[in-house]
Amino acid sequence: MRDYTRTYLLLLLAVFGLFSSAYSQGYRIEATIKGFRDSSFVIGHYNRNATQFVPKDTAKADANGKVVFEGKTALPGGLYVILFPGNQKMIELIYSGKENNIALEADSADVNTSIKITGSKENELFYNYRKELAKGSKEIEALSKQTTPEAQARIRTIQEGFGTYRKKLLTENAGTFTSQLLKMSADPEIPTAPKLANGKTDSMWVFNYYKAHYWDAFDFTDPRIVNTPFFEPKIERYFKNLVVQVPDSIIKDADLIVKKVSPNKDLKAWTVFYITNQYENPKTVGTEAVWVYMANKYYLSGEMGVSDDVKKRIAEKVATMKDLLVNKTFPALTLTDPAGKKVSVQTIDANYTVLFFFAPTCGHCKEASPVLKAFYDKNKANGIKVMTISTEHNIEEWKSFVKTYHLEELINGYDALNQIDFNRKFDVVTTPTIYILDKNKKIIARKMPVEQLEDFLNYYQNKMARKL
Repeated sequence: MRDYTRTYLLLLLAVFGLFSSAYSQGYRIEATIKGFRDSSFVIGHYNRNATQFVPKDTAKADANGKVVFEGKTALPGGLYVILFPGNQKMIELIYSGKENNIALEADSADVNTSIKITGSKENELFYNYRKELAKGSKEIEALSKQTTPEAQARIRTIQEGFGTYRKKLLTENAGTFTSQLLKMSADPEIPTAPKLANGKTDSMWVFNYYKAHYWDAFDFTDPRIVNTPFFEPKIERYFKNLVVQVPDSIIKDADLIVKKVSPNKDLKAWTVFYITNQYENPKTVGTEAVWVYMANKYYLSGEMGVSDDVKKRIAEKVATMKDLLVNKTFPALTLTDPAGKKVSVQTIDANYTVLFFFAPTCGHCKEASPVLKAFYDKNKANGIKVMTISTEHNIEEWKSFVKTYHLEELINGYDALNQIDFNRKFDVVTTPTIYILDKNKKIIARKMPVEQLEDFLNYYQNKMARKL
């Protein structure tokens, strides 16, 4: 005879197990906050930096200041924030994704010292760390007002003590999300550097070690790291301070970082976008080549999924930019001067040629023109020539502009046949746009502000002289 009772019991246990598993995937975060009642709160997490906030839930506190956030669907792990009414204050909360039932109490007057947490080892570690740090910082602040050797010695003792405390906490809690976050927020520790022959520390070794271990604390297979405020400041600092700002170096590091973050699809997409965006209109002369490389490799190749419309716009931009990069020969450009004669960029005999694309009706161009004229007057004896190029097609306005700003001595060009698309052909998106060419009409700078012309050319000529 079949054992129906046993079968029923096993089925019941299986259903109960599924129910328990589903329930455990939900979350409940209970906060009792002194100083607030009948008020609405928002909980959410950071996204890559400290200014991007992703709200996940809202709840209203009762008359005792108790507020409960709960749901049946799991929250993504990350560093969370409970925003107070008016967004004036907040409580940071580590949500690992493994501790789904957390309770806390805090006084809104001083959250960090008053907070008490149950149901979360992660947050106990987090706030104990913060309290220890605050205690040491407060004592150091008081001691720093003293100049005695004893005060300085005490400061060193506090710093060394906190370092020991931090190392112990990280070692004993190596598998926690809190430990991972604390490591991500700090610089890599650098061991004692070797000495040079003169007895000084090898600073290049220190730099190379620091750069090589910069990302050690980031586990890019862990999707939770996106929901913290650490990644974007780190990548910004990396490219700004640790990468030589020449295209080859930037491209090499760009590919390296994209490869590192590739296990995380969303983070990879954002990283490619971030790097590409930084070099479309870069602050460092000549690095637009990075934008062209990133656009070709990651977007036009299809590696990054974008719409056909976006891909088309990127392809058009690449087609424009590829011939206008630093070290490329400036494309042929022939115009008409005020006397009706043809003038060509390629036939200008000069050590350096400055091309000033402007619109006669442009306010910024009117402000820049006197600066341009002063630059020319000061430097024309050094073999520097300036060609102004009108991007608009009203001949009377063009001639009036040249006369008004006393530019007659410069080379002035006008598209008399109205055939040139200055945007697509020469990347003149805004006016004024300036290019600097060397004797052979090779581009040495582009999108240069008129105020920086003289400083740049002095720097460039000195750089060339050092190579001779």
